[in-house]
Amino acid sequence: MTRYIRRAAGFCLLLLLALLANAARVQLFEAGELNTNPANRRTTIDRYDQPRGDILVGDEPVTGSKNTGEQLAYERTYRHGPLYAPVTGYASQTYGTTLLENAEDGVLSGTDPLLAPLPLWGDVTRSRQPGGDVVTTIEAPVQRAAYEGLDGRRGAVAALDPSTGRILALVSSPSYDPELLSGTGSAVTGAWERLNRAQSLPMLNRAIRQTYPPGSAFKIVTAAAALDAGVVTDPDAATDTPSPYVLPGTSTTLPDEARGCERASLAEAIRVSCNTVMAHLGVEVGLDGMLEAVGRFGFNDNDLKIPSRVARSNFDADMSDDQLAQSSIGQFDTTATPLQMAMVASAVANGGELRRPHLVDRVTTDDGGTVREQGTDSYREAMDPATARQLQRMMVDVVENGTGANAAIDGVTVGGKTGTAQHGVDNSGTPYAWFIAWAQAPDSGPPAVAVAVVVEDASADRADVSGGGDAAPIARAVMEAALEG
Repeated sequence: MTRYIRRAAGFCLLLLLALLANAARVQLFEAGELNTNPANRRTTIDRYDQPRGDILVGDEPVTGSKNTGEQLAYERTYRHGPLYAPVTGYASQTYGTTLLENAEDGVLSGTDPLLAPLPLWGDVTRSRQPGGDVVTTIEAPVQRAAYEGLDGRRGAVAALDPSTGRILALVSSPSYDPELLSGTGSAVTGAWERLNRAQSLPMLNRAIRQTYPPGSAFKIVTAAAALDAGVVTDPDAATDTPSPYVLPGTSTTLPDEARGCERASLAEAIRVSCNTVMAHLGVEVGLDGMLEAVGRFGFNDNDLKIPSRVARSNFDADMSDDQLAQSSIGQFDTTATPLQMAMVASAVANGGELRRPHLVDRVTTDDGGTVREQGTDSYREAMDPATARQLQRMMVDVVENGTGANAAIDGVTVGGKTGTAQHGVDNSGTPYAWFIAWAQAPDSGPPAVAVAVVVEDASADRADVSGGGDAAPIARAVMEAALEG
């Protein structure tokens, strides 16, 4: 009998060891897979069992959390939701996260190791910290000026501090309230369906995820390329460009809407926005030279993040000379996000050095201790400093004596460039109205703000849409708000 008891005990010991080995295997090798398994409801319940950290504009949170008393306890709330939706994105129990809510999810949910009191604390204790806060670079008066300036029209605004790359405003219009998507149930799914069916695409972040033909606003990039390459040595000297200009290798003529473009200088071509001169200069710089120049401004960069991903602004790498001519005036396949065009203005304003744009100033614990701070980084040397000084003068002339008069601010140095980008078959679509600009207060240091505005108004009379008429007043309001801050 004793022998059988020993055998039974040994067998039970083997079973116990097998159970322990299996438990260790699950915990060491399969825990991650089980945690991320969609069928594991415990992970979802745990995610929403504490308040989420906040996203701040200045010292004020623009997000919050409310206890619903449900199994998924805490839902996201938003203050001034449509105003800040292009910054925050949404955090939804049904549809996940976007924009800052996604890029900084680890901090906001309390799972980022930066928030732990000791290294590997979360791995050892299997716990998480209270959600941390994300302090943005947005300035509330600048954001509101941009939002109210668009006034529900389709379009976007991006504003930067040229010397630091801090994003001061990021607005997309029309917008939506992300709180509509926070929870679960039929109200949330209904809101999701309505927003996605809307022809105005309110959930599209036009400031960083939509690209447009930049039209004449792109001529600043072509001018920089021509000056840096030595194709133009004196911006005030006449060029040999006829008006109209026959596109190379074709019988197609490129006209000018402005007067006085025949053999106009670079400075005059920027002031009155001559298509012919700028198209010809792009061809003279050549495709390789233009590609090098646009790359220094950020075009064709697939990896730009702020920290949310920014759509790639495009300048084709394989073109005939006639296509290059059109691309050099912001047409053909050339496209840009509003943020990209704000970067163009910023590089000019900052003496040629383009600072990396960023939306997060710092990350803190729930009690305010800073755990990560964003420094000021150089992104590219967009142009020679001498070229930047020449372009500054030309952009000021656009506002003081040219097409950008609606952006002028009393007592302030303002440089700008209008753009009216054609699109559609035979340019039959309503043009996009662009304005890029920068502003420098009197007796101050470097320019305080660079801005890009695009307005796309499908209901407007085609003849009434222009960068100087539609976009420049919005840019002026944004710059005034930045200068007052």
